[in-house]
Amino acid sequence: MAPTKKEGRKQRSALSDVVTREYTIHLHKRVHNTQFKKRAPTGVKEVIKFAQKAMGTKEVRVDPKLNQEIWKLGVKDVPRRVRVRLERKRNDDESAKEKLYTYATPILGITDFHGLQTTVVEQE
Repeated sequence: MAPTKKEGRKQRSALSDVVTREYTIHLHKRVHNTQFKKRAPTGVKEVIKFAQKAMGTKEVRVDPKLNQEIWKLGVKDVPRRVRVRLERKRNDDESAKEKLYTYATPILGITDFHGLQTTVVEQE
């Protein structure tokens, strides 16, 4: 019988760390079977969903340049992949419900995504 309680293991929250990572998001598989007039809005929502899962925050702020990058080919033709920098930052607003938020920005100029891995960016 399996133990019901995990003993000796501390519950570590990933939210306490302020970190910046670069990810490649495969949008093509995320907007598959979506009708044409909803592909770009669905692409933006999927980037937000990916950032929530990857960074562990509920609040995700999308940079306007990332929005333009997703919409640049029109509503029905989103880019197949997009390289995104996700920054988990502290929320300085006192009335905020969440202590941290994620800020998503695009990394422009990448045409070949072959061999790119998730990388941690050192803070300046």
